[in-house]
Amino acid sequence: MAEEKKPLTQEEIRARLLELADPGYREFHSKLLPGIDNILGVRVPALRKLAKEIARGDWEAFLLENNREWYEKDMLQGLVIGCAKVDFEKRLALIQEFLPRINNWAVCDVFCGSLKDTARHREEMWEFLKPCLDSGREYEIRFALVMMLGYFAEQSYLERSFAVFDGVTHEAYYVRMALAWAVSVYFVKFPEETFRYLKENRLDDWTYNKALQKITESYRVDGQTKERIRGMRRK
Repeated sequence: MAEEKKPLTQEEIRARLLELADPGYREFHSKLLPGIDNILGVRVPALRKLAKEIARGDWEAFLLENNREWYEKDMLQGLVIGCAKVDFEKRLALIQEFLPRINNWAVCDVFCGSLKDTARHREEMWEFLKPCLDSGREYEIRFALVMMLGYFAEQSYLERSFAVFDGVTHEAYYVRMALAWAVSVYFVKFPEETFRYLKENRLDDWTYNKALQKITESYRVDGQTKERIRGMRRK
């Protein structure tokens, strides 16, 4: 019988992160995250692999003890929450605890992508996102919008989603970029319905035009449609 593998300690996790650090990637990634000055340079696939290893051990102790020494430790915190074997109610509680720790678009977006069981619990997550949208906090709102584009671009959520888009008034750059991105994703999946929304919406001019730009950049939109979209820009 194989010997059971012991959970990773905080010291071992720290050592692993240092081993995985790539100075070249740190330099590249730092340019994408202005204001974040504690980046080691560990790539996301390596962090995902390490998170899964942590989640097989005492992941709750990890979440409690994991400090913010490096940006990658925030990434790990979110990834472990995403892959820990818990019921959805518990996961929502963990998400709630983690949200104040998000302070950049990369941690936000990777975290959203890790919450795969949302697809089986859409209504519960939808209700959870409502207070995020009303919080007034930049990255909680972005979290909600990225979750929407990742898991709620579905026929049954279209009208509710469009109403949410119209209700977002936060002026932070990463909120407006997420909103524009969300509109473009909905357009790719539901062009006719999103066309109608784009003809009558309450998006500010910058976000509206950015959404059109993102639609025209999609390889899943044909040339004729792109020309039509370009003609819809606001002056």
